Amino acid sequence: MRFIGSKTSLLENIDMVISENTTGNENIFCDIFSGTGAVARYFKPRYEVHSNDALHFSYVIQKATVENNIKPSFSKLRNIGIFDPFKFLEETQIQILDYNDDNYFITKNYTPHDNCERMYVSNKNAARIDFIRNTIEAWKKENLLTELEYYYLLAGLIEGVPSVSNITGTYGAYLKHWDKRTFKDLEMARLDVINNNRNNKSYNTDANKLIEEISGDILYLDPPYNSRQYAPNYHFLETISKYDYPEIRGVTGMRQYDDLKSPFCIKNEVYDAFEDLISKANFSNIVMSYSTDGLMTSDKIEKTLKKYGIEETYKMYSIPYRQYMSKKTKQTECLYEYIFFIKKNIPIKSTFDFIGMPSDIKPIISDTKKYIKSPLNYIGGKYKLLPQILPHFPNYIGTFVDLFSGGCNVAINVSANRIICNDINKKITELFEVFKNTELSEILYQIKSRITEYELSKENEEGFKRFRDFYNLTQNPIDLYTLACYSFNYQFRFNNDLEYNNPFGRNRSQFSDNMEHNLISFVSKLQKLNVEFSSKDFTQISLDNLTPEDFIYCDPPYFITTGTYNDGNRGFKDWKAEQEYALYDYLDRADKKGIKFALSNVVQHKGKVNEILLDWAKKYTVIDLNYNYSNSSYNTKKGESREVLIINY
Repeated sequence: MRFIGSKTSLLENIDMVISENTTGNENIFCDIFSGTGAVARYFKPRYEVHSNDALHFSYVIQKATVENNIKPSFSKLRNIGIFDPFKFLEETQIQILDYNDDNYFITKNYTPHDNCERMYVSNKNAARIDFIRNTIEAWKKENLLTELEYYYLLAGLIEGVPSVSNITGTYGAYLKHWDKRTFKDLEMARLDVINNNRNNKSYNTDANKLIEEISGDILYLDPPYNSRQYAPNYHFLETISKYDYPEIRGVTGMRQYDDLKSPFCIKNEVYDAFEDLISKANFSNIVMSYSTDGLMTSDKIEKTLKKYGIEETYKMYSIPYRQYMSKKTKQTECLYEYIFFIKKNIPIKSTFDFIGMPSDIKPIISDTKKYIKSPLNYIGGKYKLLPQILPHFPNYIGTFVDLFSGGCNVAINVSANRIICNDINKKITELFEVFKNTELSEILYQIKSRITEYELSKENEEGFKRFRDFYNLTQNPIDLYTLACYSFNYQFRFNNDLEYNNPFGRNRSQFSDNMEHNLISFVSKLQKLNVEFSSKDFTQISLDNLTPEDFIYCDPPYFITTGTYNDGNRGFKDWKAEQEYALYDYLDRADKKGIKFALSNVVQHKGKVNEILLDWAKKYTVIDLNYNYSNSSYNTKKGESREVLIINY
């Protein structure tokens, strides 16, 4: 759906600002000017989401995709023989005999016939909208739909209407000729639903009233920024949503909207409304999107935020949004989207409200957007498995020991008082130590300086080779990261003399915007953690100072697979049966001391079975994970793998 001020293209920027300025322990996220719900849905895998909008059609979409956690089963409709309500609503034969029938409000008022000139939708699609809307309402009255089934079907209709509407973007006016899209048959949207197992809530009210009743950890604000009121621009969808047979007026058939006028669209009222909202916000973090051509100036926004927030935490980010040509000056100007951030002195809420689950059990959330991703492409990295692994970790961890930390995907996402990251690859641990102790701005400066100096790109192989030679002479850790960004598969590979020897990643590898975002998020979080790095053989990590409140996680080289980290040809110790037995002995000794552990491993791979692991694991709990390594770089032929997590608690 095309929507005024939609933030779909800015989601990653908003995510970056939140990741850079929050701890990762925040629970409740509120999108209080939700619109079509793009921001609320984006952050739903990570937080309990509260969304709101004054427009009813927006509320319907939020009820269906934000508050709702499952795709409906429509069991009562099935009992009467309607197994696919979408197909039934789209394909049932209908015929309108009287274009002035009040029961067909859209057909009567928004498609051309003897008594109407409006051209919002074609005759057949107007009739279809009315049929669908009347049928959904009838099913509801007959108790054939649950509340969320009702909203899910209605949202599917609302999301389908714009694709057959005879408009340029909004419903403030219609075209005087039929656009080609209007000749299509209306299709309802089958909306995706993410289940985050949390008690999400959706509201349909004025933001300045709602702010007095809610609280949370992150308040996201995307208020209207110019004088264009939303209600008249989306009156057609609002009428379909409410289907309340309103009195309409004017050429466009506008419904009355005096009660929906936003003060954020009125120059003389916007600052008072904004200050009222910020002053009453009972949220520990405030994030706000606003445009450079908005009614409020950035200076006054800053002044208000600092008045009610913690001044030293204030930040403003300027993001080039789009280019446009001024009709008067014929000069190209750049429109920026601001993202503001500030903290308020309000404690973070400490508990989730998981629906229907005991308080001591964490749900498995199936979307990795909840987690920070390592900036390193390290073979065997567990980023994609985090939603399955982390929910099994203890609720409280004193010291977390990542025995084979690799790219630190697990350690960076764990909540613990103290973290120890150990890996035999000293090159990697040195890099993380530099990331931990160097200002982020300096890290980015060094990376971009090398890119400029050696003219690094996806095509310049000679520049890459010169830079690789330079690194092998100087061994600067940040240069190693930059070099890997332009290497084949972004991997870290060394010869037996510990010289970097990964080839050029032609036409694929580069320091992209997405990689920069991952790096910023990772380093920002890393620098907040109580973490230390070591490069020892795992047997040298002492158990003496660990207690039952501590936790060991192991992701060792896999005995029955071969990667560049365990083939014995890269300057690092290879992994054989001797190391396999030594690890199990180490974990048995930890178990006897009452120390909890979790071990990631592969039991079966390409016809091979790790019998040593299977025999040892009989005394512990084995959890199967849903992941297949058939596409990993060390496995060029497809084959089934059985990935497991083994725990002793």
